[in-house]
Amino acid sequence: MVEILTVCTGNICRSPLAELLLAQRLADLNPTVSSAGTRGMVDSPMTAEAVALADQLGVPTATSAAHRARFLNEAHLASPDLILTMTRDHRRSVAELAPTRLRHTFTVREFARLAEGVSDADITAAARAEGTDAASRLRAAATFLAGRRGLAVPPPAPDDDDVVDPYRRSWQTYLRSGKQLVPALDQVERVVRAALA
Repeated sequence: MVEILTVCTGNICRSPLAELLLAQRLADLNPTVSSAGTRGMVDSPMTAEAVALADQLGVPTATSAAHRARFLNEAHLASPDLILTMTRDHRRSVAELAPTRLRHTFTVREFARLAEGVSDADITAAARAEGTDAASRLRAAATFLAGRRGLAVPPPAPDDDDVVDPYRRSWQTYLRSGKQLVPALDQVERVVRAALA
């Protein structure tokens, strides 16, 4: 079984949305997908706008309503095979808590950017070198993509690797956040499936 962790600030908008979408998209692979916040608003639900956005994206309202925020700590970072943050600041926070996890930690849009230039066959080959264990294969795929950090074309602006924070902002900002997140999750799903193929 593979484990994926998504990270944002309060764990009430972006990271739970990413968690729920990935869990739904990858349900046939039975992954463990969770989320936490670097300043998690412990036990708070998703914002009403985040629930509405999740609903638009096909997540049942009851599933979104069940979410409760967690404050990210070092223990949360020990076992995930892939850690996806919403911004570079969140990635930095993960690196400070667990420096050994950097090869498996990306902003979600950075991960997508690095994956775009890589074929499914290359991902599968990198994963296959680790044998048949699903978690080891996903970690190998993440390490393979991390190795492209110095090779891939950088984004036009550094914040192009971030997903905008919609908290306490307009509905249009929530929609913009979703439009940044969803295509990145398309690439995450593709890589996970290729790694486990």
